[in-house]
Amino acid sequence: MLRRQSPTAVAIREMARQHHVQYVGTSSDALAHHMTRLTGDTVILDDVEWTLVALQRAGHLSRRELVHLQASYLREEPAVKARYEQQKMKRSGA
Repeated sequence: MLRRQSPTAVAIREMARQHHVQYVGTSSDALAHHMTRLTGDTVILDDVEWTLVALQRAGHLSRRELVHLQASYLREEPAVKARYEQQKMKRSGA
């Protein structure tokens, strides 16, 4: 059974569809991933968050709009919010 998507996730996916945008990882993304991993500060983005990155890189979102949409997405998605809380606790050593 498919899980219902939040309104923000639907809007982000629709924007990407309209602009024919999808995330393609770069060597800079891989470097950033390894650098944060080595410092013990791993950040895990899901497909909706990577889509936001792709939309911003393609010039369809400003950095400010990206942050606003990501914040809305995190407020609406309990599973994503729980993942961030786990990462935060892991970083603080709790």
